[in-house]
Amino acid sequence: MTYAGILFDMDGVLIDSEPFWRQAEIEVFATVGVHLTEEQCAETMGLRIDEVVRLRAPRHDQAALAEAIVSRVEQLVREKGVPLPGSREILEWIRQKDIPCGLATSSSYRLLESTLAALGLRDYFSIVHSAQDEIYGKPHPAVYLSAAQKLGIEPVEVLAIEDSVNGVIAGKAARMKVVAIPEAPFRSDRRFAIADYQCDSLSELGEMLQQNMSGTV
Repeated sequence: MTYAGILFDMDGVLIDSEPFWRQAEIEVFATVGVHLTEEQCAETMGLRIDEVVRLRAPRHDQAALAEAIVSRVEQLVREKGVPLPGSREILEWIRQKDIPCGLATSSSYRLLESTLAALGLRDYFSIVHSAQDEIYGKPHPAVYLSAAQKLGIEPVEVLAIEDSVNGVIAGKAARMKVVAIPEAPFRSDRRFAIADYQCDSLSELGEMLQQNMSGTV
């Protein structure tokens, strides 16, 4: 199948920021007496931070907690963030092939833009779309449907690249083909079976795409 466009998730796909999110959530929630484990944080991967806060600390100041978590993640991205191996190479290849490319993320526009700027990747994306604009975040498909609309491409013609189960569900619900690139500890999660393809890295996905110069896998 030929893909008319490609949509990337950001956290966990272009940058290994999921550990930053887990660290920030553990630190910030602890300030209000909510003590989370790494495993509990992993359960909410792919969700918008306001939804995570609503789930974990419904009786506390949710706006303040969400702001503190995002600020901490921004700090960690500035201090430690680097593009994941293969990200620049696959984005450059997509650009050379003139395939429309966008970003669809649960992160806010503020964090989206600051992260892409820190990584030096902003110019590779013709559109960006945040679930901040949607009533529901992932696993609801709204963020992907809106991103495809921004690209001017039917969802069934789009390839989505995800790292979380919630993201994969969102992409599939939008009727897209989905590549799952889970973090190593989660690769055995059977729920990733709903993805159309599973790779261990963007470098591996790049090799798959480049095997067919028309942009198919």
